[in-house]
Parts: sequence; C-alpha cells; structure tokens
Amino acid sequence: MSALTEKMSFFERNLTWWVFGCMVAGVALGYGFPQVTAAVRDLELAGGSQINLPVMVLIWLMIYPMMLKIDFTSVKNAGRKPTGLLITLAVNWIVKPFSMAFLGWLFFKWAFSGWIPENLANEFLAGVIILAAAPCTAMVFVWSQLTGGDPAYTLIQVSINDLIMLFAFAPIISFLVAGAAGIQIPFEILLYSVIAFIVIPLAAGSSTRWILVRTRGLDWFENRFLSQFGPVTITALLLTLVIIFAFQAENMIENWFYVVLISIPILIQVYFNSSLTYLLMRFFRVEYTIAAPGAMIGASNFFELAVATAIVLFGPGSGAALATVVGVLVEVPVMLSVCQACNSTRHWFSASGTQHQPS
Repeated sequence: MSALTEKMSFFERNLTWWVFGCMVAGVALGYGFPQVTAAVRDLELAGGSQINLPVMVLIWLMIYPMMLKIDFTSVKNAGRKPTGLLITLAVNWIVKPFSMAFLGWLFFKWAFSGWIPENLANEFLAGVIILAAAPCTAMVFVWSQLTGGDPAYTLIQVSINDLIMLFAFAPIISFLVAGAAGIQIPFEILLYSVIAFIVIPLAAGSSTRWILVRTRGLDWFENRFLSQFGPVTITALLLTLVIIFAFQAENMIENWFYVVLISIPILIQVYFNSSLTYLLMRFFRVEYTIAAPGAMIGASNFFELAVATAIVLFGPGSGAALATVVGVLVEVPVMLSVCQACNSTRHWFSASGTQHQPS
C-alpha cells in the first residue's frame, strides 16, 4: 500500500485521519459551545430554506476548483473506445443508485430496524442514495494515476459523467428516495440544488478554463493557476466537515454507533460496484488502463455534491447529511484497497493495456 500512497499528496494520503480529526473537533465544538453552533446553524440563505450560508460558500470553494479540471473538449473523443465508457456509464447510472437504494433499505429498514428510529432510518437511506447518485470527479484522477490508468480516457469518462449528472441526478434521487424511504422531495428543490452545485460551478469552471487556456496556455493553467486552489479546497473541506459534525454533536455522542451502521451498506456497495465494473471490463476485453479507472469511478462518489444536496434537502443536522459525511470518512482507505486489487490483477488483462503502469 505504501507504493500507492507515495503518489498521493500528504492531504490525500491522510484524508481519513483529517476527517476523523474534523469529526472530533466538530463534536467538541457542538457539544461544548451549543450557542455558537446554533448561531452558525441559523445563518441561512433565506428563512426556512435549509441552505446554510457558511456551508454553501465552503462547498462552492470545493466544487469550483474541481470543475476547473474538467475539459469538455475531450468528449469529442468519446467514441474512440466506446465499450469501456458504456460499461462505466451503465454501472454508474443504472446499477449503482439502485443497488445502493436496495442495500440501504435492507440494512436501515430491516436489519438495523431495532437500533434506528424509523424517521432517522429514512434519512440515512435518503443520504446514501444521494451519495450513490453522484459519481466521483476530481478524486478519480488520483485513483487513475495510482492504478496506471489512461489519463486521457479517464478525463473522457469523468467529463461525460458530469454532463449526464446535469440531467439524471435530480430525477434519480427523487424517484429512489420516494420509493425506498417514502420521502417525497419537491422536485423544484432538487432542481435548485443541481443549478446551485452543478450547473453554476460547472459553467464557471469550464468558462474560466477555456479563457485562461486560450490566453495563457495549458501548461500555465495546470501548473500555475490550478495549484493555487489546493490549500483553498482543503481548508474548505475541513471547515465544512467541522461545521457538519458540530451540527451533529448531540446525535454523534448519544448514538456514535450510527456511524458504524451507516458505513456497512456503503462499504458493500463500493466493493460490489467496483468489482462489477472491473469484471465486466475483463469480460468484454477492455484494456486495463481503461478498466481500472472505470472501476474507480463506479466505486467512489462526488461527496462534496452529495453533502451539499443532503443539507439543502434535509438540513445540516439531519441524518441524511450525516450519511453523506460517513461516505467521506471511508473514502480513502476503501479506494486504496480497490487500487491495490486492480494493480494486483493487472495480469488478467491483455498486454495492450499496460503502457501506463505506475512507476
């Protein structure tokens, strides 16, 4: 595992510990200073909107830099090797959300029903569905590098996923949350979430990229401009987690085992979808450098978007918001294990897919 983590930044390598530290700090803040926490919780964009203003700003600071990395001009090359792309899209948008809805229902509404109140079980179920309906973006490039994936093709996979997310994210969540959790979500609120956390940052990021690449060049954009957002994104993520865990402080202290319970269906879903994608790639003779990142996209999540959507729909102190944050907590160690499995099984694929082996 050390050979993999050496290629990650210090923050990425220790993300799980950073999240755990934010959890402790947030719970301490919320439990020790409830008046401060309540004051922050009341800072809404508009009365009754459930859109917490500090969290909204912080999430924007996370999502915008990620959207800068997406190059939609790469979409024109999507037909170059369609099999891998079709498998990735099928698992992401047909299998993944529905399998997560089933696993969430199985555990929260049945297996764990004696430990979780019904209203909270419904919120947990809604939270994991939201998490599964948001395929990963920025972190996929890290996982692709660690497995020796084709960077150009990974960019195509991520870009097309983001385009599909514009249209599929809201309907899938509305349908599955209503069906599995019995919660009717006003579609206009979901639409506002898509506009606020996908359309606007996507448009801002892609237009910024187009202008700066055109005027200053790709090398300057990637090596000078993008690098400046690293500390901003990290700081925004950590502060968001502290705030969310502060809102959840009482719930976390009294029911700490909820975190453990939520992680179980998430872990099963991650390994199921990554394995399914990877094995389908092998069955259809897709080369390794496409198969490995495809498995990563099928397993990981765009947790920034998921957290933002859960907060807008259910509030920052909700069980749905907690469920999406648990997804962040388990992301790195789980994905590193998937990377390790891919690297260990590289020999399953033809030699034509080995040109991007990690050094």
